[in-house]
This record gives sequence, structure tokens and C-alpha cells, in this order.
Amino acid sequence: MKNSIMMKLVRLLPDKIYLSLKFYNVFGRFPNWKNPQTYSEKLQWLKLYDRRPEYTKMVDKYAVKKYVADLIGEEYIIPTLGVWDRPEDIDWDKLPNQFVLKTTHGGGNSGVVICKDKNSFDKQLAEEKLNGSLRTDLYKVWREWPYKNVPKRIIAEKYIESQLDTKDLPDYKFFCFNGEVKMLYVATGRQKEGGLRFDFFDKDFHHLPFYQKDHPNSDIQPIKPVSFDKMKVLAGQLSKGLPHVRVDFYEVGDKVFFGEMTFYSMSGMTPYIPSEWDSIIGGYLSLPNS
Repeated sequence: MKNSIMMKLVRLLPDKIYLSLKFYNVFGRFPNWKNPQTYSEKLQWLKLYDRRPEYTKMVDKYAVKKYVADLIGEEYIIPTLGVWDRPEDIDWDKLPNQFVLKTTHGGGNSGVVICKDKNSFDKQLAEEKLNGSLRTDLYKVWREWPYKNVPKRIIAEKYIESQLDTKDLPDYKFFCFNGEVKMLYVATGRQKEGGLRFDFFDKDFHHLPFYQKDHPNSDIQPIKPVSFDKMKVLAGQLSKGLPHVRVDFYEVGDKVFFGEMTFYSMSGMTPYIPSEWDSIIGGYLSLPNS
């Protein structure tokens, strides 16, 4: 009870104080607000001082589809099968045998439900997970401003599956700075027992010698996707004019599908190991008016 009350009180703190305390809890020091140097510090700075209204639709998993389609083409968008305000409103009978449900305001995998077979699909468990995600507010937890006004909805998307032998669907996440791709990581193992793995690569797909806490490299290094060069060009187009954004893609055969855009990879609250890479990546990011 006391912890619950304390958490509520902490979340009433102004953004800068709240982020300073949260950063200290992770890194053992406060962020350098006046002259941030590391990537993690600079992401906290961007949360406070880079607040363009258009960022809200760019992180909205439903609204961003039209935004991206207008820039690079409808062929890169995973088809939407339905949109609802509550899990109880979902018309299950109209959905195909395989589909993916997502909350439009959620980050990462927290609001994602995958159905590979409706006959064995647990609808009650799915509704519980979706309702839990709808109650979560990323702005309050991480002070990621673009999420503050995203309408909380649920979308159903066409199920896509990798054609790799592993059957895993890698997620290719490109770190873009003012329209230029500097690096990426490949997220694998999302549905596997070993948990999510991150492998970082430079812009030419050379493996980089670091990882992030709790996300070790994969046991088998990911191979370069067939459409890597196309993804890189598309990421550059979508990130043009933005100080920093991460643009995510999937590859299915020879087709590329847009995943999402995020302005704060891992919210800038997950250490890089070894730590000097936090400074190296920070060097790619020029803050607005700095």
C-alpha cells in the first residue's frame, strides 16, 4: 500500500525531476542537462525540449500508417483488419484464422497479441493483456511526450511470418539522425524461450561489439536481410528533418513492411555494455539549437 502511494506521488513530479531520478536509478548519476554527451542523456533532453506536435501521430500505431504511406507508399504498410476502442468491441468472427492485435499507444511488445490459430486462441487472456496495456500510460511512466495524447485504441493487423529457416521474424531497427542511418539493431527471439536478443550493426551491416543490458547478442548472428539497402533508403526518407528517430522494418521474402517509429529507443534507460558505446552513439546525435 505504501509503495503504491509512493509511486503515485513520484509520478506527480515535474518531468525534469522525475527523469533525473529515474536516470540516477539506472546509471548511478544524474543526467547532464546543460551539456548532455551520451545517447541516453540526449534522449532525456529530447523528451523535455523537442516537442513537435506531429510526433504524436508518428508514434500512434494506427495514425502513422497513413503518414508513412503518404511518404513512401502503401505497399510498405501491413494491412489493418479493424480498429476498436475496447477489447470487448472486437468482432472476433470477422477476423481471419491468423492476425495480430496491438494497442495504438503502446511501446515494445507490451500491447501486442499474436494469434496463429483461432481454434486454440485464448480470447480471455488476450482481452486481459490488451486491457492492461490500455491502462498503461507511457507518458506517465517514461515521460515520452509524444505518447501523451495518442488515442488509446486496438488495431488488428494481417499476420506476417518470416520465410527464414528459423521462422523467427527479425525486427530491423534503424537509428536515424537528420535523415541519415548511422546504425541499427536486429531484434530476434521475440517468441522464443531465450527471450529477446539484440545485435547491433553499423550502416554497412558490420556487427558491432556491444549489447544492451538484459538483451544479449543472439546465439546465431543475424544475416543481412535481402532488402537491407531498400530499408536503409526508406528509413532515411522517413527520418528526414528529424534530429533523431528509430525506424523499424520487417522483411517477408523480398517484401519490406514498416513496423513503427520511436523517438526514444528503450527510453534511453537501458545501459550499453561496454558503456563507452553510449558516448559513441551520442556523438551521432546533434540536439536542436545546441
